[in-house]
Amino acid sequence: QHIISLCLGAAMMLAPSMAQAQTQTVKGTVLDETGEPVIGATIKIPGLDGSGKMGKSEGNCIYLRDDDKTITKKVMRAVTDSGPQAPNSPRPDVIENLFTFLRIVSTPDTYQYFDEKWNDCTLRYGDLKKQIAADLCAVVAPIREKIEYYSANTELLDQIAREGAEIARESARATLDEVRRIIGFRV
Repeated sequence: QHIISLCLGAAMMLAPSMAQAQTQTVKGTVLDETGEPVIGATIKIPGLDGSGKMGKSEGNCIYLRDDDKTITKKVMRAVTDSGPQAPNSPRPDVIENLFTFLRIVSTPDTYQYFDEKWNDCTLRYGDLKKQIAADLCAVVAPIREKIEYYSANTELLDQIAREGAEIARESARATLDEVRRIIGFRV
């Protein structure tokens, strides 16, 4: 199962330790049509308005600091259409966006359930959005808790920054020593 952390605007301003906590939730391999891994692939998270990618500047995003009520409200406002018109019909882009969210945050069984509902024309968008909201809240909650923990613990953030700076200095010193040795400077 691919679990993808939603890297959103507010998280970008947090300490490196928070970024590390987020990357710990990212797992999986992107495969091409033949099943081969795609090296260096990125995944586009759709915007809630059905247009392009999710982003702060587009105003169609979910922040990692959003509480469950806010996340649910945003998901419930996501753009939809009038529903499937024929069994096994292709999904319009705005609906495919919802299924992308479902694929990212829900279990394969949940995805399959709603996919079957789409294919037999019994899908209710309200039910789909409620499921996405609940599963998205479950994914975001531990990340939000870490953000709140680190935001409230400035002494720890300062300590992490000092330790990171020392590690970076030692690494840079070793690299410079190696470069000087290679080009013949005395170390």
